[in-house]
Amino acid sequence: MIPLTEKDRTLARLLLNFGACARCVLRFCRVGLHAAYRQPHKELLSKLREFLNKSKDEEGLSCETADPPCKRIRLENTKEVKEETLNGSHELDGAENDESMTLVDSDGKTSMPTVCIICLGILQELCETDFVKTVCHKINSSEYQFSSFVFSVSFPPQLSVREHAAWLLVKEEMGKQDLVVEKEDLVQLKEAYKWITHPLFLEELGVPADGKSLFEVSVIFAHPETDEDCRFLAAACPSCFKPAKNKQSVFTRMAVVKALDTISDEDFHKNFRSPPSLPKSACTVVGVQCTNGAIFVAGRYNKYSRTLPQTPWIIDGERKMESSVEELISEHLMDAFKADSFNFSSSGREDVDVRTLGNGRPFAVELVNPRRVRYEATEMKALQQTINSSSDKVQVRDLQLVTRKGKKRKPRPYSALIWTEKVIQKEDIAFLDDMQELKLDQKTPLRVLHRRPLAVRVRAIHTMRSEYIDEHHFRLRLKTQAGTYIKEFVHGDFGRTKPHIGSLLGTTADILELDVESVDVDWPPTLDD
Repeated sequence: MIPLTEKDRTLARLLLNFGACARCVLRFCRVGLHAAYRQPHKELLSKLREFLNKSKDEEGLSCETADPPCKRIRLENTKEVKEETLNGSHELDGAENDESMTLVDSDGKTSMPTVCIICLGILQELCETDFVKTVCHKINSSEYQFSSFVFSVSFPPQLSVREHAAWLLVKEEMGKQDLVVEKEDLVQLKEAYKWITHPLFLEELGVPADGKSLFEVSVIFAHPETDEDCRFLAAACPSCFKPAKNKQSVFTRMAVVKALDTISDEDFHKNFRSPPSLPKSACTVVGVQCTNGAIFVAGRYNKYSRTLPQTPWIIDGERKMESSVEELISEHLMDAFKADSFNFSSSGREDVDVRTLGNGRPFAVELVNPRRVRYEATEMKALQQTINSSSDKVQVRDLQLVTRKGKKRKPRPYSALIWTEKVIQKEDIAFLDDMQELKLDQKTPLRVLHRRPLAVRVRAIHTMRSEYIDEHHFRLRLKTQAGTYIKEFVHGDFGRTKPHIGSLLGTTADILELDVESVDVDWPPTLDD
């Protein structure tokens, strides 16, 4: 049985005679029963014809011999009708103006056009089992890990135009019966498509569709007559169509929908055939795309080299150092998770000649579109060992999968080896130990001015502890506010940092070595060895 009632017969017959497919007939008759759409299209069409034939039999008419009050054209003549439409001669002459269009075969029997005039084949063969199997083969061959999926489709924008034309006819027909039908009452094309395909995907893939899934399957449809069907809207509503970068056509779905909301019914009828003309071909699939949402791997790294930058050091297109912390870590993660790209971030950064010691500096790597998304704890430890075995310049610990979250910044402990121009004694530097919460005004250092905006930043030296070495050297251990420029605090950067060690000691001072002793951030969690 087909879920249509007596009040639907006139409209269903009208739509079918125009050239709508069986599923579009259900949509425009406002059928919300999912199971009805899931029937094979040929079976559904047969049931729809049976429903309409019974109506005619009850009226004492024969479906094949009745002389319906509609214009009959033969299939071989549809090309002329199409050319007439493209030339703008969309209105029929005289009494034929309000007549609908039915196709007849060589035997004079009613037949359906090959392609639906509304959905252009989307709800015909392009949602059946064979099509879904083809898409699933593409998904399975892409080697993605997933336990659910979100399914999205991109339809040609002229489907909105054709649907609008059909809706105007439906509204007019319903008005004859003193019934009011809003466009929002129709079953949306995407909804019907998902009702049909989701169970088929579940059967083929073995996992459910889930709108919150990080794994997305996108099917992109196109049609060669898109510009032809939409061109009149650009002339009628030019403000809705503006050229944009990275878009091949101004006829985007959003622009077309906006124009249809703007144009009057009268102007629409003047420029576009209602019912829509017969298409020359069906929609085609131009792409099946699979993407996984990004995952995040975090850990801590120690840097033991004084000739290794944190990120690739490239100036004017020329690489200055062979590698970087970022590359030594991320290249292994990219390979393990089979990702397209990555974004590296860390809790602060050290200069190329600064070591990072202690528990290490927290870092996170965003892996974009990874094929693999699940790693057991033992596998992560093995991956950590692979990274550590590949270089003695960088070592990582606490490697783990994490969710995106903020990190609270805490004071940073540093160890600086300092040289002074004048001779110093132990008592000359002892006063530094008593200084707490020393406020600094730091103008953007000259060495980073090419990549940081010019500004004066207020930073704090929380504590200092001096260790006398000889008459020109001492080590200073200090805890600072995150973001403090330590080198500039020692030598002053030509007076751009005030105060600085040189000004406090009344001499010229410079920094010979700098180590980050630890980065006290409670993230990521420490793992047991």
